[in-house]
Amino acid sequence: MSDLDMMLRFMLQAMVVLVACRVFGWLGKRFLGQAQVTMEMLTGIILGPSVFGLLAPQIQRNIFPQFTTIGDLTSAKHPSMSVLYVVAQIGLVLYMFVVGLELDLSHIRRHVRSAISVSAAGILVPFVLGCLLFFGFLGNRTDMLNAAMSPTILAVYVGAAMSITAFPVLARLIYEAGVQNTTIGTLTLSSGAMDDIAAWSLLAAVLAASKGNPSIALWAILGGIAFVAVMLSAGRRVLTYIEAKAAENAFSLVLVLLFFGAWFTDEIGIHAVFGAFIVGVAMPKGAVSEQIRARIEPLATGLFVPFFFVFSGLNTKITSLVGLDVWLIALLALAVAIVGKVGGCYAAARACGESHRQSLSIGVLMNSRGMMGLIILNIGLQQKIISTQFFTIMVIMCVVTTFLAAPLFRKIYRPESEAELAAAHA
Repeated sequence: MSDLDMMLRFMLQAMVVLVACRVFGWLGKRFLGQAQVTMEMLTGIILGPSVFGLLAPQIQRNIFPQFTTIGDLTSAKHPSMSVLYVVAQIGLVLYMFVVGLELDLSHIRRHVRSAISVSAAGILVPFVLGCLLFFGFLGNRTDMLNAAMSPTILAVYVGAAMSITAFPVLARLIYEAGVQNTTIGTLTLSSGAMDDIAAWSLLAAVLAASKGNPSIALWAILGGIAFVAVMLSAGRRVLTYIEAKAAENAFSLVLVLLFFGAWFTDEIGIHAVFGAFIVGVAMPKGAVSEQIRARIEPLATGLFVPFFFVFSGLNTKITSLVGLDVWLIALLALAVAIVGKVGGCYAAARACGESHRQSLSIGVLMNSRGMMGLIILNIGLQQKIISTQFFTIMVIMCVVTTFLAAPLFRKIYRPESEAELAAAHA
């Protein structure tokens, strides 16, 4: 396949992806009250083999070919899949940088005790239930998980995937509801931020341990800790200097540091998204960071991120879920995810003195897995920790929990003070 053919195919894919995301995004917002990013998750599945591939298999394969035939017998990955993968990874790196930029540590400091309680429960309960799901139903399923890996590592991975919260989706739901400056808003934001940090740390440990070689795992863990420490100290000073002394070149210099961080964390055996996220967290919050975010976020979310959803959708094969036992595991995974996250966060919020409605609202918001859940699943699939079948099961869980968040929150939440009432109607 020539370079020109690759370019033309990518342009066709870009047109299909962007039009489909906008159309389904409008339909979701108009008739279902869903956010654009939520509908893009669904669009990725629709454009894959699960829907488009069933309705028009030849057209779908022409636009998004996954395999190519070499000679008469040998089937290999189509070159266009590599292009989609690279574009999707660039989207992830840029997106996670923006997530780091939006992580305001002052939220955590403001409600640190309550946030720790809600976050700990929101991580611990679904994590434990996820581990029980693994040992009870998945331990011997070589068709779903890598049998060559340690059961403990696999259990931790399943638990981490169950524990994640979609912090960016969470933030947007809270801002759309106008409750970002209320107790429920700041408490949920800080709990969600701490949840994601804990879940990413668990995933980093799993990826390090999955290498099978203790020295490689040690290098990954120590390298990751050193990277975080350097970025939050010396790196922050460098970024502060760039902001103060080189504002005119800040965008380019920050991009260099961003891609260095992504390259370094991937090189040591964790994943590029960790480096991008930490660089975003280290960036001083101010006018320059807002300008950089304003330039990167529209490009990341409007162009690159939809390709990540499509790449995930191409690996999501609902037709692979064959058999009553497989669907039972899918339903159990969904139930464990909802009960663990909503129940754990609800109980912790009640223990911190929140009302029944406020506590349930927090639990419903924290239950959204969104894109963060898909990132963890894609990493697991790339690292051969999970199979396409289990990937599909968990993608369904991520989509359903994300779809439930906005309508349930609007139904349950009621302002309980004059300040919250004013914020909600601002």
